[in-house]
Amino acid sequence: MKRILSIILAAAAVALSGCGPKDGEYTFRILSTNDVHGHYFCESYTSDQTVPSLMAAAWHIDTVRVANGAENVILIDAGDAMHGDNASYYFNYVDTESEHVFARMLEYLDYDAWIPGNHDIETGHPVYDRVVAGLDVPVLASNAIDVETGKAYFQEYVIQKRNGIKFAIIGFTQPNIENAYAQELWEGMDFESLYPDFTQNVVDRVRVEENPDVVIVVIHSGAGRGDGQQLEQQGLDLFNSLKGVDYLVSSHDHRAAVLENVSMAFVNTGNYCANLGYGTITVTVEKGKVVGKKASSKLIALDKDLVDEDMKAAFQPDFEKVKAFTTRPVGELKVDFNGVDALAGMSPYVNMLHTICLNASDAKISFAAPFSTTASVKAGNLVYNDLFTLYSYDNQLYEVKMTGKEVKEYLEHSYDSWVNTLDASQEHIFKMRGFKNPRTGDQMWFFTAQASNLDTAGGLVYDVDVTKPFGERVVIRSFADGSAFDESAEYVVAMTSYRARGGGELMEKVGITPADVEERVVAVREDIRSLIDAYFTEHKVVSEETVGDKSVIGEWKFIPVAKARKALDQDMKLVAPRW
Repeated sequence: MKRILSIILAAAAVALSGCGPKDGEYTFRILSTNDVHGHYFCESYTSDQTVPSLMAAAWHIDTVRVANGAENVILIDAGDAMHGDNASYYFNYVDTESEHVFARMLEYLDYDAWIPGNHDIETGHPVYDRVVAGLDVPVLASNAIDVETGKAYFQEYVIQKRNGIKFAIIGFTQPNIENAYAQELWEGMDFESLYPDFTQNVVDRVRVEENPDVVIVVIHSGAGRGDGQQLEQQGLDLFNSLKGVDYLVSSHDHRAAVLENVSMAFVNTGNYCANLGYGTITVTVEKGKVVGKKASSKLIALDKDLVDEDMKAAFQPDFEKVKAFTTRPVGELKVDFNGVDALAGMSPYVNMLHTICLNASDAKISFAAPFSTTASVKAGNLVYNDLFTLYSYDNQLYEVKMTGKEVKEYLEHSYDSWVNTLDASQEHIFKMRGFKNPRTGDQMWFFTAQASNLDTAGGLVYDVDVTKPFGERVVIRSFADGSAFDESAEYVVAMTSYRARGGGELMEKVGITPADVEERVVAVREDIRSLIDAYFTEHKVVSEETVGDKSVIGEWKFIPVAKARKALDQDMKLVAPRW
């Protein structure tokens, strides 16, 4: 059914373009994927396990097409597919001559539209411009405005005609891209907020110009709170306000959801090909006119073991290329790297990040956090795939000017996100929440803060007093080399591009907005994972001593030591039972 399907549907559209639909009731399925993040292949690179993939989505997509008739199925991807896995990295930056494997998969599966997400734009012009130029699938992003022409940089919408019913699919990318990434990655574009007016204005214009029977809006934006205050998460804002829209596909926040109101259905599949969005739109036609519509949405949980074997075979040479790249040796690790250890104090994993950031930059201070509390790489011979476990994002290393006062305030805000003040009324050192396991009834605990926002500082010697309130906890004693730290002085601080651009809101909490960062950035280095790769290549063997040189990274600890240790031992066993 693959590419020939597009030819059949195009011919059918031409044949039907001059006539309206026949009377009757029509049922259409709207299938969607989002936040695939490079999960293209069903095979693991390092074991014989089957993993969630687009190939599993393909099996289910084909099943729906066979059951409902291909002409009654529309397939959409809502973005963030070219980032987050070895496969996307390889075809983004290593093999830049071949047609990108994701583009070929979009065509193979006959997607009707692709809406690029923020991480797709983060790959940079050389990557996404190359993909779009050769892609035989509409790329939609109405709110990405070409600064020279004032028109959309990508396509705004696409019209599909199925069984005489006219569909308009309108796409919008993440509106916060300008604040999140360096200008060279999105240069030549401005990004409009989807809410309150822009999306509705585009919908209204398309309805006037095209007179569609069904309108599908696809956004690379999370659900949010629905209060109109979150630029990055505007899904509920639109769901609660849009007029003249039948189906809304959301994405970005990795939170699977389905919603319905009297006029519209909403879907977000989550991420990593765990689910397939499955919408149903029923259209009633009387006397050649649409007189009724009903939309609903649900999620199909994808069975990773049910894969499209033809697709697997077609893309096997691509998989073998990525596997060879992924399994190449990078060096030997002499100590376990565990993300969870960073909650309790200095850890080899975060020490490594500080060491690399300071060595690769001219900064005197570094900010770093564990990518995840579940990230774990055991001591032994490492391959490139292990670096994705340590750092899966493609964030660059930034050097940013900050005053000593801002550094101190930054650390206060960081620790305040995960540390309580221990006193007579508070025995837990961590900010965490308890709940009953609905299946077993056991008491469970989870950390309320996001691990990737738990920044500590490298290059400094400081204490965190857990008996003091916010604003008084962090006491910076000196730099790692023993020189004095001055709150009135200006320093260069190494941090990820995500953090510098406002990710986690720590910079904004000390009064540094994304707009301010442009004037404060003194250098932009390679992406963090490439720097880790280079570090292992240079040192061959990495030990706890290699990454733990206190004359480079400094030292920090919770105080009073005895009181903090007692609380840490208690809470670590709750949030990380195997610790």
